[in-house]
Amino acid sequence: MKTALAHQLADYACALRFEDLSKDVVHEVKRRVIDSLGCALGAWKEKPCAIARKVALDFSAKQGATIVGTNHKAPPDWAAFANGCAIRYFDYNDTYLSKEPAHPSDNLSAALAAAESVSASGRELITAIALAYEVQCRLCDAASIRARGWDHVTYGAFSTALASAKLMKLDAQKTRHAVNIAGVAGAAMRQARVGELSHWKGVAFANAARHGVFSALLARAGMTGPGPIFEGQMGFEKQLGVSLGNLAEKFAVPFAETGDGPASMILHTSIKFWPAEYHSQSAIEAALLLREEIGDPAIVRAMTIESHDASVDIIGSEPEKWKPETRETADHSLPYITAVALIDGEVTEKQFQPERFTDPKVWKFLENVKVKRNAELSVLYPDAVANIVHLDLADGRRLTRRVDYPLGHAKNPLKDSQVEEKFKVLVDPILGSDRARKIIEIVWKLDEAKNVEELIRAMEMAKK
Repeated sequence: MKTALAHQLADYACALRFEDLSKDVVHEVKRRVIDSLGCALGAWKEKPCAIARKVALDFSAKQGATIVGTNHKAPPDWAAFANGCAIRYFDYNDTYLSKEPAHPSDNLSAALAAAESVSASGRELITAIALAYEVQCRLCDAASIRARGWDHVTYGAFSTALASAKLMKLDAQKTRHAVNIAGVAGAAMRQARVGELSHWKGVAFANAARHGVFSALLARAGMTGPGPIFEGQMGFEKQLGVSLGNLAEKFAVPFAETGDGPASMILHTSIKFWPAEYHSQSAIEAALLLREEIGDPAIVRAMTIESHDASVDIIGSEPEKWKPETRETADHSLPYITAVALIDGEVTEKQFQPERFTDPKVWKFLENVKVKRNAELSVLYPDAVANIVHLDLADGRRLTRRVDYPLGHAKNPLKDSQVEEKFKVLVDPILGSDRARKIIEIVWKLDEAKNVEELIRAMEMAKK
């Protein structure tokens, strides 16, 4: 009889050890911790992050987890939510593109909260993070759920539940129940990412992380969950209208022999170089290269962006993308992001301030920006995340740039120094350069840490 997926996931999670991870995987986990904490600290003061923090600060727990930037310990599920909001809000954390796109470093808020709550070691935290990446990315490979109206964060409830169960040292049976509990109430609607976007776009996974931690806490206490959660008569596959195929085979125990070793999907994910939705990264790069070529963007009369289906569907088709009125819409607008890169010669936090994305001059330029589907680029996706940008100039010339693998892509990775520089740009203004450097040093030695207390304390904001 075929092994149920929840059983296989639980067995895999329980079997995985730090020693099973390759040096490359361990190193990549550290890079993602640096990158994600940089995103979180950089977005710390943003409104939805402050709202989540305010709510979580009302709750305390002796064996809880710290809300990043404070010395307050909340229940670990609430800490996962508050910290997850900050990691995700700038849309600057990493990406995995497959049948279902994802931002797998979203899992870090759950892993960090669970690790602190049980005084897990740095090695245990690294292992749990690699596990979470493996699960979420494999689920994304198995089936797309967005076309049926479900949000990609739905997969995150499973990955964070497993990471939390791993850190809590639950046995296979309780781990399976954590998966079952997470799945039965974890489906999130795709409405979070269509139309005029709200705060929830940036905090939806944080809620999945909260639910994943909560599911593991309940399972640890003995709560059971309904199964089979994936294959059941009213289970995940039936309710969401998808088939996960032979996914269970990807989590074989003992581990299958592969070149990268077990739990190595993190090596196939990409770090963002610019703070915008990932499908726009190559368009930004192309626009910046064209700006260098033309010098003065005032000579541009029109812009055409050729892109692949996923990009057009997610960030390049709705009318709101041509007149963004919120940050969430602006950083999910292919025409705006590409146009402002050309006009300003940069894409930073400044380009996502209201005074910039609602500038009448920018909106006027956007009237002459078109987005077109390109069948060739769609065939290459998700291996390549290509965009072609054409500029029609006042003198009648047309200039074109194409980028397939933007800087930070798994096939064009950032150097460690670039990951550190991104962190410092985000964190130096908040904590100062010395403290920012200290956090980086702590993370590079995370596999030597007895627990995460030093890292947590290093991120505490000065009280005013």
